[in-house]
Parts: sequence; C-alpha cells; structure tokens
Amino acid sequence: MTDTTHTLALAGRRALVTGASRGIGAEIVRRLAADGAAVAFTYNSSPEPAEELAATLTAAGAKVVAIQADAADAQAVAAAVDTAVAELGGLDILVNNAGVASGALIEDFDLEEFDRIVNINVRGVFATTKAAVPHLGAGGRIINIGSVNAERVPVPAFSVYALSKAAVAGFTKGLARELGPRGITVNNIQPGPIATDMNPAEGPLADQMTPLLAVGHYGQTSDVAGAVAFLASPESGYITGIALNVDGGFLI
Repeated sequence: MTDTTHTLALAGRRALVTGASRGIGAEIVRRLAADGAAVAFTYNSSPEPAEELAATLTAAGAKVVAIQADAADAQAVAAAVDTAVAELGGLDILVNNAGVASGALIEDFDLEEFDRIVNINVRGVFATTKAAVPHLGAGGRIINIGSVNAERVPVPAFSVYALSKAAVAGFTKGLARELGPRGITVNNIQPGPIATDMNPAEGPLADQMTPLLAVGHYGQTSDVAGAVAFLASPESGYITGIALNVDGGFLI
C-alpha cells in the first residue's frame, strides 16, 4: 500500500486468508495488505465481491490474489494453498477464517447441516493447515478465527456451532505445542458479537446479545483485523497457544 503514515509491519510477508470475500475476512485482507503483506484469500460462492476486493487493493499498490475454493473440500483447499504459494512466492501467515453458523434445537438439528458445519469449521481448518504447514518456516504464523461461543453459549440452539469452535480452540493448543519447536506460533482469536451483514448490530439477536457486552455495543470487523495483524507481526513471536477474546467483555 502507498500510505507512508502507516508502519509496514508485515512488509515482505506472505499471507493466506480463507473465506475472505466479505465481512471479517475481507477486513483482515485489507489490514494485512495495509501493513505491507502480500495476500491471497479464498472465497467460495461470492466471486463478485472477491474480485472487487482484490482489484481495489491491487489498484492501491498491494499484491492481492483471490482464489476460489470450497472450505469443506480438502482437495480444493490444498490446491488453494499451492496456488497461494505459487502466486506469492511462499507463505508465512495462514489465517483460518472460513466458517459458517446456523442454529436449531438438538431435536431439530439436521445431520446434513451438522456435517456442513463440522466440515467447514473443523475439517476445513485442519485440511488447510495441514497443506500450509510444509510451507511455513521459522517465524511462521497460524491464526485461527474461533468464537467466544466455544466458552459461553447464552442462548439456545447454538450447541453445534459451539462444538465446532471449541474444536478449533483445542486444535490451536495442540498445534501450538507441536509447531513451537519449529518457530511457528499458533493462536486462536475468539470474536464476540461483531457487526456484519450476516450478524447486524440491530435486530432480535442483537437485542439479546448487547446487554451481555461490558462495552454495551457490537464490535467492528476492524477490531478483529487489528488483533490478527498483531498476532501476525514480529512483536507476537513469544505468544502461542492462546485464545484472544475480541469480545467487548462478553466473557467476563
């Protein structure tokens, strides 16, 4: 990027962000690019916003590449990692952002929907990480986007989503232990209520969630992106295996 007032903490670094055509993922791509990283990102069914995001950031001077890949398809995400490595010349940072959520009481929860959530939120994280790890060297960063629902579920019908994000939290800890000797850190960001098109700060769900927040309002996608940028930066090299709650006090 050309903003000389912004410290390019990630200059020379190469990142892959999954599920990033909109919302939190798109903001993570913008922030990493603004910090000087070359960024590849995946999308599944939203080619227009993905192409617009890549074109806008490229026009501003960043190296940004959009790659179509279904997070539930292990072969597709492995191919996406290979494409990112080829396009960027290597890989230093992986952000596992792709995820889905849906809610229903256990008696009504369809097994096919269960499989969809687990395949994207858990299997997809595993498959992408497995494909990326061989390309990461010392100083590498893996950042998973989990959820505070791994630790607190204040309303009914989100048990399966909570299950999937609790799995991500456990995977983060185990992988941090495994990859630490190789100089690779692994951390889990757990957003609370963040204002997006799919999770608006107004409406019935927001009316339930907002009183649970110490700060009294939803967060912004930039709050999560800022946390990602920190964990991706050289300053975070002694931090691994943590759950960083970006939640406005939801968990206190």
